[in-house]
Amino acid sequence: MKNFNTQAPCSSRFTYAVLALLLVVMTACSGLRLAYNNGDTVLYWWLNAYVDLDRDQKDWVRDDIGKLFDWHRKTQLKDYVEILRTGQKQLQGNVTQTDLLADYAEVKQRTQTLLLKAAPELADLARSLKPEQIVQMEKKFKSNNDDYRKKYLSGDQEQRQKLRYKKAMEQFELWFGSFSSEQEAVLRKASDARPLDNEIWLDERMRRQRNVLNLVKKVQQEKLGKDATVSLINGLIKDSFERLEHSERQPFFDAYENSTAQFVLTAIKLATPAQKAHAIKRMQGWIDDFTTLATQAK
Repeated sequence: MKNFNTQAPCSSRFTYAVLALLLVVMTACSGLRLAYNNGDTVLYWWLNAYVDLDRDQKDWVRDDIGKLFDWHRKTQLKDYVEILRTGQKQLQGNVTQTDLLADYAEVKQRTQTLLLKAAPELADLARSLKPEQIVQMEKKFKSNNDDYRKKYLSGDQEQRQKLRYKKAMEQFELWFGSFSSEQEAVLRKASDARPLDNEIWLDERMRRQRNVLNLVKKVQQEKLGKDATVSLINGLIKDSFERLEHSERQPFFDAYENSTAQFVLTAIKLATPAQKAHAIKRMQGWIDDFTTLATQAK
């Protein structure tokens, strides 16, 4: 069981970072092959919404995204198959919280690898941005944050917990199928036991956004070369991951990660043989899809 990030807020990292999110979302999609084969187009339009690409940028940005997907298809999908096979074995055995935390660490590492791989292309884009495109990015960040506030900072603590639980159950039902009312009562209790502070997640999101904006402004103002820009981007990516383990909020992050792993473990332990078989079958479908996609590499 690999994806147990049941916290709704998503990190607003820069440009290709959305691919990591896209790959997670696609595992929740019944048409995974179709979604993956169209992922480069989805990513292009997502990026365009942030910076409003001009005529000169569009062609080479499309080409860069295509090359990133080609690399991912050739080098990463077979590893995803092994991850899913491990998940199947864990469901059939006696999975522990330590296993789930190790799974999560592996996913984070693979996500970081993906982002670092994209750093040279990100550098090209950062160096090509015009002042009005940076302004557009600022506006998009603000709009996203306003949407976040409306969705996750409205209502009292009970309402926020209910929303978080509802989103978690959507993921669990994808894996296991429907749950009984008795199972849901236990899961709701385990969900509510997790620390909940959406203000922290928003503040962290805005921190990353500021870092991105400061980076592209520095690149533009100082007319940095590609190597210097790549170095800055690599530093930003690594900081985003290391902050989870080395910051003043580490106790909160650790408590959230551990309690979320316990929440997922509770769902697994509660699952009936039929529900586990449902999850194993779904994983097999993804294994088959990733295997086919990997063989279609150019």
